[in-house]
Amino acid sequence: MPESNLLPLKDRMKIPRVRMPELDSQVRSRNFQEVNLGLEAADALTEATRCIACAKPACVIDCPVGVKIKEVVALIYAGDYLAAAAKLREDNALPAVTGRVCPQESQCEGGCVLGKKGAPVAIGNLERFVADFERASGLLGLPAAAPSTGKSVAIVGSGPAGLSAAGDLVQKGHRVRVFEALHELGGVLIYGIPEFRLPKSIVKSEVDNLRRMGVEFETNVVVGKSVTIDELMHNEHFDAVFVATGAGLPRFLGVPGEHFNGVYSANEFLTRVNLMRAYQVSEYDAPVYDCHDRDVIVVGGGNTAMDAVRTARRLGARSATLVYRRSEAEMPARLEEVKHARQEGIEFRMLTNPIEFIGDEKGWLTGARCMKMELGEPDQSGRRSPVEIKGSEYILPANVAIIGVGTTANPLIQSSTPDLKTTSRNYIVADPATTRTSKRGVFAGGDIVTGGATVILAMGAGRKAAAAIDDYLTTSEW
Repeated sequence: MPESNLLPLKDRMKIPRVRMPELDSQVRSRNFQEVNLGLEAADALTEATRCIACAKPACVIDCPVGVKIKEVVALIYAGDYLAAAAKLREDNALPAVTGRVCPQESQCEGGCVLGKKGAPVAIGNLERFVADFERASGLLGLPAAAPSTGKSVAIVGSGPAGLSAAGDLVQKGHRVRVFEALHELGGVLIYGIPEFRLPKSIVKSEVDNLRRMGVEFETNVVVGKSVTIDELMHNEHFDAVFVATGAGLPRFLGVPGEHFNGVYSANEFLTRVNLMRAYQVSEYDAPVYDCHDRDVIVVGGGNTAMDAVRTARRLGARSATLVYRRSEAEMPARLEEVKHARQEGIEFRMLTNPIEFIGDEKGWLTGARCMKMELGEPDQSGRRSPVEIKGSEYILPANVAIIGVGTTANPLIQSSTPDLKTTSRNYIVADPATTRTSKRGVFAGGDIVTGGATVILAMGAGRKAAAAIDDYLTTSEW
């Protein structure tokens, strides 16, 4: 264990949480620069000093990938940032990513005992600091890798679940090749999360780090069309396959008028902006219907909807409005994202639900007919159900409407692998403990099994799959 914190416990508990510096809201709402600016070394030391080094740290228990947070923070306190990075990578293949987009407040930081009477240790900010220091130094804190086992694993999808599994499996000595359908690696990290929240350079750097660890990558391969799961196993002789394709098929509202020009799914909108460089407005033609000086509404209350409405604001929308059928208290989006959106001038229309989209004679969207709602009894999610208020209809002007109410499973792999058991909604059936599917040697995890969730939960599924795959390759037991 590195140098112990010598400051008395009572004094440590009196230190206020270090505030993350942010780009001014009036500046950032007009560009795609990163909002959070990162901690300086002195601030990281102060924040690390706040940790009281619990004997049984709940933060580790509440971390979906099991990062040894207590040891990482101790290494930061000791000033050994590269060792802290190596310790992080033992359990987390993407620390610069999770330090930016992980909902720490409901996971590791939610378990911090300091949070019971004050502010928890800023674990996510410290994680980001270490990962950024490592990248800036040009030195990679690589964890040790086991000798080669001679076994090979194909991973389908380069999103958080696939990358996390790849990082663990390559450490165990297996050959790992990740197949990605798109031309850029990173899955939802690269096409779904905006530049101002997660810069593309960060994702690319983390992928490069996995390359240095020995992970192989192949893009423009649509598994289920270019090659099947059976062909990967029988023709290309992979000993195991991990399906981590996510759930990228968009859902719509199912109301009249969704066919009008100007109506997008949030997935399509964000993918066009991210992969086709709409955020570099001075260099690339806009690959989306121009939001500039137009009224934009985004329907939904999660992080994807929040990303879409903040993106529209940056693309020059005259008004950017979030429309959500419940109250703000029920919104699943991170509190930090809601705060940032308000600072950037996003309008919130709570307890409001579109029941029809309206267009002109040329087929272009002009508005949304909305119904005001009130909250009734809780539903299966535990949140109170929205109930229509009769006679409350009104027209909300809109030239662009973006639907961000969730996604479902793309059936491509399932349809080309008939012995792979699926649910009625096309999600792959996998054992929750082992990620094993109905097909021998094939594992599945992340959103393609559970439906849409967070980056870190997908990474947790990737780690679970890696452990199960390693066991299978070692024992041959199914």
